[in-house]
Amino acid sequence: MRQLMEDVKTIKIKRFDTDLPLPERKTAGAAAFDLTAREAVEILPGTVGMVHLNIAVETPPGHFMLLAARSSIHKKGLIKPNGIGIIDPDFCGDDDEVRGTYYNFTDKPVMIEKGERIAQAVFIPTASFQWKEVDKMDNKNRGGFGTTGNK
Repeated sequence: MRQLMEDVKTIKIKRFDTDLPLPERKTAGAAAFDLTAREAVEILPGTVGMVHLNIAVETPPGHFMLLAARSSIHKKGLIKPNGIGIIDPDFCGDDDEVRGTYYNFTDKPVMIEKGERIAQAVFIPTASFQWKEVDKMDNKNRGGFGTTGNK
């Protein structure tokens, strides 16, 4: 996998606990970088817990940071209750630590250990646009939400 040097962006990052590693891609082909829990968190059954992810980030211009659970997190009995998180470009102050929420779908408490890789993130470009309000759309109707069928 080759990446041109001009494609590499420098991103300002602050770690709240400098004993924990910087986020990193664990393989050459990884699309996302892993984020770690800054402190141990216990999430009780049927509840949502918040995990501090140890970083404040200045997102590159024209981008936002998409936050997702690592694909293996379900093995612990956790899912992200909102699916993903969107870290806006203006969420980049000195105290704006990125956090993730997790729902414990088991009947036992789940521990997240300090330093555990619990989330992954990518930077996604955003498009600039303006609205053009119309009275009627010129396209054919598909028939409503969920109309492509079950198969």
